[in-house]
Amino acid sequence: MSKYFGTDGFRGEANVNLTVDHAFKIGKFIGWYYGLNKPEGQRARIVIGKDTRRSSYMFEDAIAAAVAATGAEACLLHVTSTPSVAYVARTEDFDCGVMISASHNPFHDNGIKLINCNGEKMDDKTIELIEQYIDGTYRPEGVASDEPWEVPLATGGDVGVVVDYVCGRNRYIGYLISLARFSFRGMKIGLDCANGSVWQIAKSVFDALGADTYVINDHPDGLNVNRDAGSTHIEGLQKLVKEQHLDIGFAFDGDADRCLAVDENGKVVNGDEILYIYAKYMQDHGSLGNTKVVTTVMSNFGLYKAFDELGIGYEKTKVGDKYVYENMVANDHLIGGENSGHIIFRKYATTGDGLITALKVMQCVIEQKTSLATLVSGVTMYPQVLKNVEVVGVPKEVMENPDVISAMDACTEKLADNGRILVRPSGTEPVLRVMSEATTKELCEEMVDSIIAGIEKAGLLIKVRK
Repeated sequence: MSKYFGTDGFRGEANVNLTVDHAFKIGKFIGWYYGLNKPEGQRARIVIGKDTRRSSYMFEDAIAAAVAATGAEACLLHVTSTPSVAYVARTEDFDCGVMISASHNPFHDNGIKLINCNGEKMDDKTIELIEQYIDGTYRPEGVASDEPWEVPLATGGDVGVVVDYVCGRNRYIGYLISLARFSFRGMKIGLDCANGSVWQIAKSVFDALGADTYVINDHPDGLNVNRDAGSTHIEGLQKLVKEQHLDIGFAFDGDADRCLAVDENGKVVNGDEILYIYAKYMQDHGSLGNTKVVTTVMSNFGLYKAFDELGIGYEKTKVGDKYVYENMVANDHLIGGENSGHIIFRKYATTGDGLITALKVMQCVIEQKTSLATLVSGVTMYPQVLKNVEVVGVPKEVMENPDVISAMDACTEKLADNGRILVRPSGTEPVLRVMSEATTKELCEEMVDSIIAGIEKAGLLIKVRK
């Protein structure tokens, strides 16, 4: 595992474990690194976007200044979404992209996501070099490990530039509008922008398509991103849909790479259910072919049962959209995602894109002349219980203990084809995540508690977190 960068960038509390110094070093390295093999007279080009949290502005300034200091060109999209940075990076001849956001986290956190020229997450090899530079251990070829080295700064006319590039964001908006196959005229649609990166973009798109648009949480102040808003706090959108008698609602997270929906009755439609709706639509239209739907191990058991009934194949990856996308590319699959609402439509984007997700759900609703509630009626989500368990020693090794294995086997046998258990080490904390899905929540609780009892019997239980 990388020291600073996880599956979703370098994330931490602003000016605590993610500082302006980190941002400046990242900017210096990428500005220099991507300029190494440029023909004389050409600069590396880096496109930069940010969300609305207060610290995003200082990180943007630090990265842009550092990029320019190395002789490269920093192009600022300003407040925009992660998928828009990926789109601009891959369509407008940039060497890489930077998104400053902590996604669905509270305002005091922030993150730096790096995107390659193809609009994909940066490869691990380049990330490793950046981390070495942050720690002062990177040395270019020909420089001894014990020699001091620093990224060279440009001088004179070679100093780089920082330019306004809001035109790139506008072209992304145009691209979104072009994806819609039908007018939204006559549709009453609610949007929860999470006081985040699409607080202006989302309404522009839906208005342009003719929708009667109702928007909440579109007044960011730097401190209220995701606060009681967006896809992680969807109650506000449910209330809006019911009170205003809307046809449908969509909730995004802070950087808008996720989207959850609310049907006309105010019921939440999660990422697994969106995968079901669109995979079935593709199957009905002959566009799914022999490809499979890529899910993570946390997707609901009910989704798999529904896919089995339809004869739709699926893959399971580790948790994280990075792994979903890697599987999709390796096996040429067209759709994949997570139950959190992180959906990737590979024909249209290289990342999860909340606005594309909303547009594709609308396509299914309008073309089939039905409601979202009807579309999702063919899949039943199973109740789920998840508990985080602190254990003695290495969580992965605890899973291999005979008492724990015995408890897991007993649960699997009892559930048979009517549920499942999943025990996995956390990728971010020293805990085991113990999860069960079954026909009732009570049965889920029983299964999870049985496994925790097995951990306790082995003498490896510290505590169950609340």
